[in-house]
Amino acid sequence: MSNTDRLKKTEFAPLDGTTLRQISTVLATVVLAIVLISFRPFQPEGPAAEGGDIVNQIGFGSLGLLAIFSLLTLTDRKVVAMMLSPWWLIVFGFLALSVLHAIDPPSAARAALFTAIGVLVIVTVLVLPRDAESFTTVLLVAGLAAVLLSYAGLALFPGTAVHSGAGVEPQHAGLWRGAFSHKNVAGPVMACLSFAGLYAFRRGRRWAGGTLLVLAMIFMVNTGSKTTAGLVPLSIVLVALPGIVGMRFLTPLIFLTTMVGATLATLGIVFIGPLKDLVQQVAPDLTYTGRTALWDFLGGMIAQKPWFGYGYESFWGTPFIYFMEQPFDRDWDIRGSVHGHNGYLDIAVLMGLPALAACLMAFWIVPLVDYMRTPRLKENIYLSDFFMMILLFTSLNAFLESFFLRRVDPVWLFFLMACLGLRMAARVRFPSSSAG
Repeated sequence: MSNTDRLKKTEFAPLDGTTLRQISTVLATVVLAIVLISFRPFQPEGPAAEGGDIVNQIGFGSLGLLAIFSLLTLTDRKVVAMMLSPWWLIVFGFLALSVLHAIDPPSAARAALFTAIGVLVIVTVLVLPRDAESFTTVLLVAGLAAVLLSYAGLALFPGTAVHSGAGVEPQHAGLWRGAFSHKNVAGPVMACLSFAGLYAFRRGRRWAGGTLLVLAMIFMVNTGSKTTAGLVPLSIVLVALPGIVGMRFLTPLIFLTTMVGATLATLGIVFIGPLKDLVQQVAPDLTYTGRTALWDFLGGMIAQKPWFGYGYESFWGTPFIYFMEQPFDRDWDIRGSVHGHNGYLDIAVLMGLPALAACLMAFWIVPLVDYMRTPRLKENIYLSDFFMMILLFTSLNAFLESFFLRRVDPVWLFFLMACLGLRMAARVRFPSSSAG
């Protein structure tokens, strides 16, 4: 602009740094709040709650465009480019390959598009905030909006915010799900929001952070998931304690040890003969609510197509599964299952074992390397601890639930935030706050 003394009516003054910071913070907050709450909260129980509808499709499509616009106009291109990880590119290459040999490639491509939108949205939430204070505000405002809306639903929409017990899951009667589609989504989301509250508390936002932490924990307990309730304090202790005692380098080792233990305690008792025999003698009723029968079935199906799987969106809910013979003594009727209740097995059955190996590198190993590369700066340490708590919790939760690469599922998006957030924390210096 050539004339800086007097602006013509058709000219606009450039936005200063403070205004850009505020705009970026507001946009990131709105985007995160929407992906947590969705465009259609408080949907009735049943199949309609599982899939998308036209409102969500248009809404999330528009949100993806907003994310692209924000990334192109309000962010540092170098930071955005830094988020590209070779292993994640390989993972999405496998995803594209699984779309090509899906039963219905156009439908699978549409589902994969929403997964891509989820990635864009999370990258936007991570890179838009200009400093740690702004990112804390994004987490607090979006998190409290989701939590308070869910609490409001208990009073305003008790028929949908609380499981009624009708339909195929009468055992869930009375359990809270709030604005979310199911208690198994609400519980992990509230767990991740409790980590966000703890992060804000550590940074000095004690009232707001403590409120989010307490409200999220109370709601999480009332979703009825004892596993989730137990994993949250475990994740906090396993991540925070090594740093407190000056042995932060032990955290990756603790993470991997925990993952190996979880693998043996879940899949190991199904696929490893000696472990299976031991469990039959010591705890013959240990089936993880019938999941072991489901995992045994999945193991046999993976063995039939180990290299490329059955294709994205081409296994659960298909006629192939629905009309499959169901043995009378199987603990789980696989015909009505929407996923395998194990995210790792679901990757293998949909995309193949090589894709699972690539995912484990992107999901576990690369984030652990990034965690160790985090510079010893207060804000970076706080951020990396926050993301590591989410990563540890969601990685453990994935042994009993399935959310990986699942469109805009909020649990998947929190997991993605942890992986990409650790990558950013290892490479970008975060100021506490900035005036512009």
